[in-house]
Amino acid sequence: MALVNGAAFTTRPEIQGTFGVAASTHWLASAVAMGVLERGGNAFDAAVAAGFTLQVAEPHLNGPGGEAPIMVCPAGSRRPRVICGQGVAPGAATIERFTDMGLDLVPGTGLLATCVPGAFDAWMLLLRDYGTISLHEALEPALHYASNGVPVLPRISDTISSVAGLFRNCWPGSAALYLPGGKAPAKGTLLRNEAVAGTYARILAEAESAGGARERQIEAARACWYRGFVAEEIDRFVQSGEVLDADGQAHRGLLTGDDMARWSASIEAPVSGSFRNYEIFKFGPWSQGPVLLQQLALLEAFPLEELDPTGPEFLHLVIEASKLAFADREAFYGDPDFSDVPIQHLLSEDYANQRRPLITEAASHELRPGMVANEDAWLRHLSAVNQRDAMSAVGAGEPTVGDVVAERGDTVHLDIVDRYGNMVSATPSGGWLQSSPVIPALGFPLGTRAQMFWLEPGLPASLEPGKRPRTTLSTSMAFRDGEPYMAWGTPGGDQQDQWSTQLFLRHVVGGKNLQEALEMPNWHSDHFPASFWPRASRPGVVVVEGRTPPETIEGLRARGHVVEVGPPWSEGRLSAVSRVGGNLKAASDPRSMQGYAVGR
Repeated sequence: MALVNGAAFTTRPEIQGTFGVAASTHWLASAVAMGVLERGGNAFDAAVAAGFTLQVAEPHLNGPGGEAPIMVCPAGSRRPRVICGQGVAPGAATIERFTDMGLDLVPGTGLLATCVPGAFDAWMLLLRDYGTISLHEALEPALHYASNGVPVLPRISDTISSVAGLFRNCWPGSAALYLPGGKAPAKGTLLRNEAVAGTYARILAEAESAGGARERQIEAARACWYRGFVAEEIDRFVQSGEVLDADGQAHRGLLTGDDMARWSASIEAPVSGSFRNYEIFKFGPWSQGPVLLQQLALLEAFPLEELDPTGPEFLHLVIEASKLAFADREAFYGDPDFSDVPIQHLLSEDYANQRRPLITEAASHELRPGMVANEDAWLRHLSAVNQRDAMSAVGAGEPTVGDVVAERGDTVHLDIVDRYGNMVSATPSGGWLQSSPVIPALGFPLGTRAQMFWLEPGLPASLEPGKRPRTTLSTSMAFRDGEPYMAWGTPGGDQQDQWSTQLFLRHVVGGKNLQEALEMPNWHSDHFPASFWPRASRPGVVVVEGRTPPETIEGLRARGHVVEVGPPWSEGRLSAVSRVGGNLKAASDPRSMQGYAVGR
């Protein structure tokens, strides 16, 4: 977004239609989604087809071995539902198992950080319970692109080049797939993945041989993945030998076929909070999602409508609110099946009123949760975090992709709303080509989400067998005046619920349309411990885009913020959709140069 003669304009229009709109982080997925809608499918059908397409189109950002948390709101619903596609830690994954190896963190790459791959079951659950099309129709676009190829984006080529030595020397399955002819595929060429195509073709064949209605075939596909040949190949590969990881050592993985057979995606209620005349819905505290609600609760009492959304006072308030919310994430968030997370208290008006006075005119440089569940564990944790902050290291997971390339946003996102009023939003991630070796028989690597567990006992996010890691994956839905209104989200790890909060505020209190709101200069705070290896924090640091007004940068510095200025279009990969009656709108972020919104 820029100004010409004092008037704002965007790089793209806000898409508007009445039949359906879709926005995602890759134009192929958006086009696939729209094609499903055109052929009579609903928004949920379109999301499944687009989700599988994203695995093929952006293999450096997500894959079949990753996870896919999804939020759905069927037409006429008074509340969304959550499909939890976040897999759990293996049964053998204990803190003692890791510390006996001399580790104080779960490595960010390799096989030790593997959780049960949850994406496939989440998409199947969405298709079975909310969709209408057949399994074949849902998988056909991904099969087509895996067999015939997708255009190699510059970031795919650069990512592969950055880990080419690792592939050649240590991960032969990855080298065979991603280094054709011994080198990274050139930008603009077509990249095929015939092994993934073969995996999905075999699943389809086995599912269709089961006969019966579409639901029976979907159940057969789920069995193929979690109790059939896919689980068998994963078990065989993980147990076959040791693999080099980010710790610099070779380790054998812990995931087994039994772990996969015991797990399935689940449907649960979201958590929610209010802001002005909106109710906003997020995943539970097994994700970082509630931090968006905590930020909005803290900001509710401030006259944001009177402030310039690109000005220093506005940014200062939101930055300070984010620090308080993320401090509570660190102290309290974790899998509620294992930890007593006081989420209703954390989201309450009384708690926000208690915490709000901590937002002063000066930038905080402290990590200040409202309380802690276990004082001894928290003090040990802070001591360990402070020691890590003193180290110089580059992350190996999201939002960076390796020791050489530091790309933000190792995740994808999609938002869709159809003419019936069905709305869906998902943030798939994991199974990145650069983070774990390809399983040759299947054509994809496993995920590394277990790096988000702490190896210090007594914390809500401490490692335990069968537990969900406290994921950064997050998506948002908002009702306005009691009616479903908006869905949005972004890749970006710890930045997801910072950038998403900024988009929402610029739209709701700043009066910007969806496209204007997501194109305005973004920022992110590094104040709190990162969720990805090596888990460092940088107290007081806020990174702003180079397009941020100079007076805003100086105003933040005057308030005590440590401001770093990044490239002009470097913060975010947002997308959003909205619906008011039959009027549908969508927007996509120009920052990645590949995300697009479509509709009619």
